[in-house]
Amino acid sequence: MVRIEAFGSTDVGLLRTHNEDYFDINEEDQVYVVADGMGGHNHGEVASQIAVETILGFIADTNDRDGTLPVGYDKNLKQHSNRLKRSIHLAHDEVLNAIRKDGSLLGMGTTVVGAMHDGAVISIAHVGDSRGYRLRDGHLELLTQDHTWVNEQVVAGYLSEDQAKSHPLKNVVTRALGGDSEVVVDVIETLAEPGDLFLLCSDGLTTMLSDQEIHQRLTGRQDLEDVCRRLIHDANARGGFDNITVVLMKVLDEQDVESDSSEEDTIPMTIPVGEDAGDDQTTQAVKRY
Repeated sequence: MVRIEAFGSTDVGLLRTHNEDYFDINEEDQVYVVADGMGGHNHGEVASQIAVETILGFIADTNDRDGTLPVGYDKNLKQHSNRLKRSIHLAHDEVLNAIRKDGSLLGMGTTVVGAMHDGAVISIAHVGDSRGYRLRDGHLELLTQDHTWVNEQVVAGYLSEDQAKSHPLKNVVTRALGGDSEVVVDVIETLAEPGDLFLLCSDGLTTMLSDQEIHQRLTGRQDLEDVCRRLIHDANARGGFDNITVVLMKVLDEQDVESDSSEEDTIPMTIPVGEDAGDDQTTQAVKRY
C-alpha cells in the first residue's frame, strides 16, 4: 500500500490585496487539490473555494461506492480516476450555479489541479494552467499541459517556448471551471514509486520560477515544509506578482514509514509572512502522515 506524506502552503504574494487561491489536503480520502480563482473583487476566491469543497465532498460521498459512476464513466481509467474527474465536472457545475444565483459573481472562475491515489496508481486531473509535476530519480517532469492560448500555439508549432514566455496573451486560459457550459478535464495516471515527489501548484509559482529553478529547489532529501517555504519565498523574491500555492506529495519508502510511525496525525498551522502581516497575507499549511 502506497503511503504519502503531504504538505501545502498558500501565500497572497506581494502585489495582490487578497488571495484567490484555495487548496486542501485530505489524507483519509487520499485527495489533494489546488485551485486558482479568477475574477477579482473577491469573486475568484469564491470560485476556488466552491471548487475545492465540491471535489472533496464528492470524493467523500463516493468512498463506499463499488459500482461504476452513473455519468461520464471512462472505462479506460481506474475507478478513483473517474471519481476525481467526475468531481471536477461537478465543481464546474457548482461554480456555474453560484453565478446563476448571484449575478454579482458573473465573470468568476477557477483553474484546478487535483491528485488522488488508490494503491500504487496516482491520478492527476486538471483544468486550466495550474500544474502537476513529478520528481523521480532526479528528473523533473511536467505531467500536465497548460490549457492556455499560448501553450496551444506552441503545441501547434506557431510559437516557440521562448516566444510564449513573453507573449502578451500568455495568461489567457482556454479552459476554466465556471467558463463555458461544458468543461473538458484532462486526467493522467501514473504508477508511484518510493521516493517520488509530486508538486501541485498555481501559476503564481510557475510564472516566477522556471522549471529548472523549481527542479533545483525540489532536489535533495529535504523536509516538505522547508521546500514549500523556499518555493514561496523565492517566487516572492522574483516579484510575487500573483498568489502562490504549492502542495507537495512524497511517496514514502519503508524506511520513511518506520521513522514516521511516531508522528502526530495532523499538524495545522498558520504562519504570518511578516511581522505586520494582515489576515490576507498569511501562509496556511497543513501536514499529514
